[in-house]
Amino acid sequence: MKNITTNDLILDYKPLLPKNKAMGIAIVGAGQIIQSAHLPAYKLAGFNVVGIYDQSLETSKTVAKAFNISKIYQHLDDLLNDPEVEVVDIALPVDFQSDVVLKVAAKGKHILCQKPMGSNYSDAKKIADAAKQFNVKIAINQQMRWSPAIQATKSIIDRNWLGDLVQSSIQVNVQTDWSNWQWLTKIEKLEMMYHSIHYMDASRYLMGKPDSVFADISRFPGESTVGETRSLIHINFGGDKKGLIHDCHHNISPSQDDWFATFRVEGTKGIVKGTNGSLYNYPVGREDTIEFYSSVLSDNQWFKPTLEGRWFPHAFMGTMGELMIAIEEDRQPSNSAEDGLLTIQMVFAAYKSAKEGRVVYLEEINS
Repeated sequence: MKNITTNDLILDYKPLLPKNKAMGIAIVGAGQIIQSAHLPAYKLAGFNVVGIYDQSLETSKTVAKAFNISKIYQHLDDLLNDPEVEVVDIALPVDFQSDVVLKVAAKGKHILCQKPMGSNYSDAKKIADAAKQFNVKIAINQQMRWSPAIQATKSIIDRNWLGDLVQSSIQVNVQTDWSNWQWLTKIEKLEMMYHSIHYMDASRYLMGKPDSVFADISRFPGESTVGETRSLIHINFGGDKKGLIHDCHHNISPSQDDWFATFRVEGTKGIVKGTNGSLYNYPVGREDTIEFYSSVLSDNQWFKPTLEGRWFPHAFMGTMGELMIAIEEDRQPSNSAEDGLLTIQMVFAAYKSAKEGRVVYLEEINS
């Protein structure tokens, strides 16, 4: 085989953006994730955010000023009746999401929802059904799919450089101060519902539709949270294709130098391994990294392409960008609400597995 350099391998990993960036976007909810990820990403992409609504008018005013948003809606109905608004980005706690989605969809506006889709499968199904009932596009903000390292890995897989996929693993060991989100400390379903849901979605995005999961969850001695903060999830994708997620939020090292957030995907012809840069030097973060080997390309060479960007905020351009492109092309977005049901099935199957101590098939989660 000829000698191949990294420069010869152009990976498609940056988020695709719509031709029409002028679509009017309105924000519902002005919390931390909107301020630190959504709006910075939309500014990078050049999207047109026309207005914002939050129950706290003062918060709306503060965020609108920081991001040069011209309209501040005092009521949700004001947003819904604004003809300039084509897409609504909903960033609310899960218990309030489905009711707002139904109101927005009934007005014929397209929607980007936060994950998780619902606090139960029935609420999540309502969101997916609303897209069909009101003929609108509804996408789920499972933005880790668009993080540079995961998207680059998908590009490698799609080119068949790994051959038949065999296994994947995601391992995270960090220290998380859950008190930054007080409401999270009081809920029964915590780590898998609000963090490892990203890893479950990314795993199936790369590996395909899972059949079943087996999960074990726990807390750390003396932990103040009600819900779990450590998770171990085994995923069966059918046949010999397996996945593993191991997530711990209690790294007691005095230095972040010991923190890690890594992933690995293996096939019959190659391997990809990388890091999730956003969880290093948190909350500042660093660029994602990957390196890969493929017998299709070389007998013994590892390639180390340089990636630009990270999960926060760059991947958030991808979720909204895909929704806007789907609107342009009149198709369902790849991160549609219907597609998102598979991820929420994984989450609730994992909780059922942890509770009952057995393998749970996704088809069991249907109500």
